[in-house]
Amino acid sequence: MTMLDRMRRHKGWLKWSLALVVLTFVVFYIPDFLQTSTGAAPSAVLADIEGETVTVGAFQRRYSAQLQAYRSAYGSQISEQLLRQLGIEQQILQQLVDEEAMLVEARRQGLRVSDAEIRERILSLPAFQENGQFIGEQRYRQLLQFQNPPVTPAEFEANMRRALLVQKLRDTVSGWISVSDAEVADEFRTRNEKVTLEVVPLTADAFRNQVSVTEAEVASYFETNKESYRIGEKRKISYALVDVDRVRESITVPEEEIAAFYEQNRQQYTTPAQVRASHILFHLDGANEADVRAKAEEVLKQARAGADFAELARRYSQDESNKDSGGDLDYFGRGRMVPEFEAAAFAMKTGEISDLVKTDFGLHIIKVTDSQPEVTRPLAEVRPEIEDQLKWQRAQTVAEQNAKALEAAVQSAADLARVASERGLTVTDTPLFLANEPIEGLGPAPEVSAQVFQLGEGQVTPALRVSRGWVVAALTGRQDPYVPQLAEVAERVREDLVRQKASELAKARAAEIAATLEAAADFAAAARRAGLEVVTTEPVTRNSPIASLGVSPEIDKVAFALPVGAVSDPIQTPQGTAIVRVAAKEGVTDEQIAAGRDALREELLNERRDRFFSAYMQKAKQSLRIQVNQDLLSQVVAR
Repeated sequence: MTMLDRMRRHKGWLKWSLALVVLTFVVFYIPDFLQTSTGAAPSAVLADIEGETVTVGAFQRRYSAQLQAYRSAYGSQISEQLLRQLGIEQQILQQLVDEEAMLVEARRQGLRVSDAEIRERILSLPAFQENGQFIGEQRYRQLLQFQNPPVTPAEFEANMRRALLVQKLRDTVSGWISVSDAEVADEFRTRNEKVTLEVVPLTADAFRNQVSVTEAEVASYFETNKESYRIGEKRKISYALVDVDRVRESITVPEEEIAAFYEQNRQQYTTPAQVRASHILFHLDGANEADVRAKAEEVLKQARAGADFAELARRYSQDESNKDSGGDLDYFGRGRMVPEFEAAAFAMKTGEISDLVKTDFGLHIIKVTDSQPEVTRPLAEVRPEIEDQLKWQRAQTVAEQNAKALEAAVQSAADLARVASERGLTVTDTPLFLANEPIEGLGPAPEVSAQVFQLGEGQVTPALRVSRGWVVAALTGRQDPYVPQLAEVAERVREDLVRQKASELAKARAAEIAATLEAAADFAAAARRAGLEVVTTEPVTRNSPIASLGVSPEIDKVAFALPVGAVSDPIQTPQGTAIVRVAAKEGVTDEQIAAGRDALREELLNERRDRFFSAYMQKAKQSLRIQVNQDLLSQVVAR
């Protein structure tokens, strides 16, 4: 990690430090509108796990944090609508339920976390240390206040208690698992050994143009394999769609609500103040501070006397991450640098040079090269965004309400057309479809399909969410599974037969040429004389893709077992047949294994313990009383 990275991340350590203890129970920012726009109180219970609850407020905080994380990673292309289509709300609720289940199980096992244990952990966190010592109660509280939003000591320590309790449970359940030196060494070799291969790929596609099939052969192939073409049960439905986009077009948002939303969420539209600075760093580690300070003072005098600051940084700075660029740190906002550096930089005007500033990294000379004030986009500029967001939220709620009302009024398939017409909705009839196929007009709708394939004739589904809104569907017909006539699947049968014949040709050609290639003094030249392609790989590890053949465990198994210079027999893969020659091998040394042993052991231990703990919790949850209010969840996310 570079010096700049460490400086920028030190202040943010508090945000991710709890990930070291399995789960992060951090209080995230949630805009006020999320607490009020759904009509559900933040204290309302979404899930109950043996008396421990997941509230609407807890769900909204996690949902908001997840949404912000996705937007930070993927930008504006990630919308709430897309996340709902991906079922993110169910995933988040399941995470929260699982966390509470872990806490319940920990207490059931008699595990506790004492105040002393919490204090010990807090005192050990690097974020709260300076020169190896705790920074003191006052600065501890200040650091918590620097978080966005500010966190109280009580909130932080309660979250810490929960995290440590889960860690205790994990240690109790899976702490006995170990990984031996031999296992680590074997895994290190498997991951890091490399081979360089000369590959002759004989793919089925390369022989397709040599294949011809007759109608009689197609018919014979079908008769032999007709069960593999069996078509599963199909069903068809009539459905009424409550289209969210159509509902949205009818919604008007009052100006006062747009203004109120803007005021409540002004932070979303504010770009914090930033400065751009360069610095010259002098390390103190293991050095006499007086000597370092004297040298730094001399460089500071040169800088203030008009010497080129960038040239001084290139000559004297010990920050290897930016000295070559003249010490330039680019723009940064508050909370990105360590406190002492930040305080000095934000107190300076453009062009000013600081006194010596001491931090954990050493002594700095700072020059501010530019500054940008905090800027808040005005309401007039963001009004269309807010209006669109509020319309979308309202449309989701109204669409769900309309769908629930439709559901209540439709008791059978015979009611659907009449009730839908009364509400201005159109009923659509679909053709027959398989359970795993998209539904015409709705696209992929697995929840609808699952419900439809459980209905009896004439029955209707409840209101179900789909990508375009909500639907109520009635079963109008079904078709039993059957073996089709050849005419119905002729093209598919023909394609399968052509591919089979092409694969056989590839296999036969490989068998024909294998002995010649194995005996040849020059493998590649012999292959080319036979009119075959030769692909020479870079040094590759296992599970690396090979041209034309992709990732091939079959080739890996043979290639890593052969000595250098050896030629394989024909190797069958899903993509065709291959013959390979091992041109070179790169093993791993005992020294390399020793150097990577600790990190790999930790990774393997975590993987094994995580798998075991996950299986343990799956079984433990079966004995817990877990109740989830799906209707309330639908209300919360239908914003």
